[in-house]
Amino acid sequence: MPDPMSVASGVCAAGALLSSWQLRRRALRAEAEIGHLQAELAAERHAASHDPLTGLPNRRAFYRLAAALLTDAAGQPLIAVVLDLDDFKQINDRYGHAAGDQVLISVAERLAGFAGDNLVARLGGDEFAGLLSSPTVDRVWIEHSTRRLAETVAAPIRLSGCSVRVTASVGLAPVTGPTQLTDALSRADAAMYQAKSLSGARPPRQLVDSAFLVER
Repeated sequence: MPDPMSVASGVCAAGALLSSWQLRRRALRAEAEIGHLQAELAAERHAASHDPLTGLPNRRAFYRLAAALLTDAAGQPLIAVVLDLDDFKQINDRYGHAAGDQVLISVAERLAGFAGDNLVARLGGDEFAGLLSSPTVDRVWIEHSTRRLAETVAAPIRLSGCSVRVTASVGLAPVTGPTQLTDALSRADAAMYQAKSLSGARPPRQLVDSAFLVER
């Protein structure tokens, strides 16, 4: 006949093992739920700060990130860039909005590749902005960079059954601190519209920059 004390001890041990297993399952479920919630929060934060079509930072995120970069630069000039595609409406009208979206995605990818570690964002519509580091704020560097940027944007973009080329008008302005960001973007925006207004009198893809540059 089994010893009652041994049976009781075995039951207690089994009960303790079961309780430990149940606690472990609850802990794993809680960890999974926390991980799921963290992933949802990260996705929501990303959606709130990024353009859903191109994946680039949106306007709000651009201002926040640009201000942080300018603060870290500690007075070292950076270059604010505003870029607007030329005659983009014609692409939507001729090829449809799905093709227009593909053009925007392709341009965004090219701009991100051009910018590298620098900041680039989609402000809305066919307008993009960037904040570029520069070894020196002079016209030679600006003209070289804008030529490269023009070539990057103007390369053919493959659509369904055809390819298109787009050009862009670009404005630039140096900026040395977060408090100057809004003014620099306004100057870059004005330069961009100046470039767009000269489209009929300039060679294709020529870019017009801001006057606030050091002549070298």
